[in-house]
Amino acid sequence: MTVSRFALALAATLVATSGLVATQCRAQDYPARPVKIIVPFGPGGPADVTARQIGGILQESFNQPFVVENRTGAGGVIGTVEVVKSPPDGYTLLMMSNTQTANESLVPTRKYELMRDLAPIAPVNYSDLVIVVHPSVPASTLAEFIALAKAQPGKLNYASSGQGTPYHMAGELFKAMAGIELVHVPYRNSGEARTGVIGGQVQMMIDAVPAMAPNVAANQVRALATTGKSRSSVLPNAPTASEAGVAGYEATIWLGLMAPAGTPKPVIDKLNAAVNAAVKRPDIVKLWTGQGAVAMSMTPEEFDKYLRGDIVKWAEVVKKFAEKPQ
Repeated sequence: MTVSRFALALAATLVATSGLVATQCRAQDYPARPVKIIVPFGPGGPADVTARQIGGILQESFNQPFVVENRTGAGGVIGTVEVVKSPPDGYTLLMMSNTQTANESLVPTRKYELMRDLAPIAPVNYSDLVIVVHPSVPASTLAEFIALAKAQPGKLNYASSGQGTPYHMAGELFKAMAGIELVHVPYRNSGEARTGVIGGQVQMMIDAVPAMAPNVAANQVRALATTGKSRSSVLPNAPTASEAGVAGYEATIWLGLMAPAGTPKPVIDKLNAAVNAAVKRPDIVKLWTGQGAVAMSMTPEEFDKYLRGDIVKWAEVVKKFAEKPQ
């Protein structure tokens, strides 16, 4: 090798090494300023509440503010796009759900691809859903509601927090498996959808157990069934949908954190370790158990695999059952 070639090779090595050292230093110092968690859903829903809980713990762990900002609209697409366009430095994170994995097939016009433009950090938790009706609906059981819907095809409606959300997809799956026709009424967020069913503007809603359980306890809505494999410890008197006559029906909402693609791996790993530690804290486990939520813990690589599998699962549901937004 000539002197000039050796010098060029040495320079390239030094540049690469300095870049690696700089990345490691940035990861060691991270976070050096406030971190923003974008919630692409409305205030008061599971994603918003969980983001604030986890953000508070991360703030304690890193001694830096973790600020939650709600960026609603287009079934979670607007907030997701904001994170995609953010610098890949770990200072803007996305609190996402199976809304984002469903949108991969439900919303072909979105301006991003989840697994190309975002990097998995960690899942957080999952919750069963509950099928509720307004007290004026003449149905005390899920079987009675199905019979009522079959007698009045297309006359009953159900609320969701928007196209592609877990509540919408759970509703479409329920319609298909129960063999009934219901009109989907999408609201801007889960809080407004919840208000719609409590106020009687819509007859039915499928909502997260932690969010809807207080309304069931207050007799503002009637719980017909929950959507997990087994009965909810929070609503033990409600049978599962499978028990109540829709064999094999199951739906949940899960939550997780992602960052813009290109975020340094050491930063991703640092956040993953902190989130996994947070969801295992005894006080958080106790709180979530009382609300009907279950902690999830994975490496970034395991979460990547989980996300890809969920995209495939919801693509099948969209293909068979759901109408794509115009």
